[in-house]
Amino acid sequence: MNTKSFLIAGIVGGIVNWLLGWLFYGVLPEDFFTQPKDSLKTMVSILSGCLILGLFMSYIFNKWAQVTTAKKGIQAGFIIGIFMGLIANLFNMAFLKGLTYAMFAADVTVTIFTTAMTGAVIGFLLGKLNKY
Repeated sequence: MNTKSFLIAGIVGGIVNWLLGWLFYGVLPEDFFTQPKDSLKTMVSILSGCLILGLFMSYIFNKWAQVTTAKKGIQAGFIIGIFMGLIANLFNMAFLKGLTYAMFAADVTVTIFTTAMTGAVIGFLLGKLNKY
């Protein structure tokens, strides 16, 4: 495994995931999802989670799955997103008050899309970076 490409693709993928999350959770449906407090702790936690997801996907793609194209990244990210979205939202449904089935479905859909796009970026970058 090329450590440099793993780190670059993972960090860029994490940033893409964070930007897509900001778009889908912070800008477009302002009244649909509960907005977290705008605090440094909240933003650092969200960004850290996105970066860890990017590194996790980059590791899987680079070490085990040999994902080196945007197309394969979308496909793998889509599958990862299905599982991530369902796992997180089933736990949220069990423990959080006020989570509706519409919010559940919307969050799973957003998670699938953002994870697929993150996968596309990571796959593309791994294909380009592993050539050098």
